[in-house]
Amino acid sequence: MYDTDPVTRPDPRVIARRVAERRLELGLSEGALATQAGMAPRYLQHLLGAGVDFDPGGFVRIAAALQLSYDDLLEGRTGVPPGQGGPAEHPALLHLTEHECWDRLGSRGVGRVALPIEPSPGVFPVNYAIDVHASDPPSIVYRTAPDSVAAPAAGSAVSFEVDRVDDLVSQGWSVLVTGTAEHVDDPVVARRLSERHAVEPWSGGDLPLWVRIRPGRVSGRRIGVQ
Repeated sequence: MYDTDPVTRPDPRVIARRVAERRLELGLSEGALATQAGMAPRYLQHLLGAGVDFDPGGFVRIAAALQLSYDDLLEGRTGVPPGQGGPAEHPALLHLTEHECWDRLGSRGVGRVALPIEPSPGVFPVNYAIDVHASDPPSIVYRTAPDSVAAPAAGSAVSFEVDRVDDLVSQGWSVLVTGTAEHVDDPVVARRLSERHAVEPWSGGDLPLWVRIRPGRVSGRRIGVQ
């Protein structure tokens, strides 16, 4: 049975007001917003009146044009990082096995790489993929520019971290990979990586350098409940 409870549906009037307020913050006219969202002004007006269920993809484009996430558009901007709530009742800190760590990393996503740069270590978000070969252990690969701060010197000791937080139940997990960075200089291997992994860095631009992180140690922790 389908859920038809109107309380669970975002109120179109609230979203329309949120769109108008954010549009004014950015100095956009309604026509300019429609253009950036890839739709006609009349369709934008119709969409705001009809609500999210009418065309969810249209609201994804509106959110992007307003420099918001889809959830921020529907639920309001919180303006705070995750983890603002208190701990769950009877929390437990559990260690993940290496298999569980790789399972959480999945095939690709967004993680943070920690690099030994000057004048102090830096941590940078990157779009990554997991490269798997039958003859080699899994490794982490990402694309960047050769002169980017996210391009470590070959042979550098680096750390790579991915985490998830569920504020609703005050639970989450983190996976930490420590290892060695190397540049993929072989054009055949670089082409294979490009063909195998759909890694399109969100930062855009010309990012021809593939960086591979060879894991030395893989560890993870999960906050659950007893």
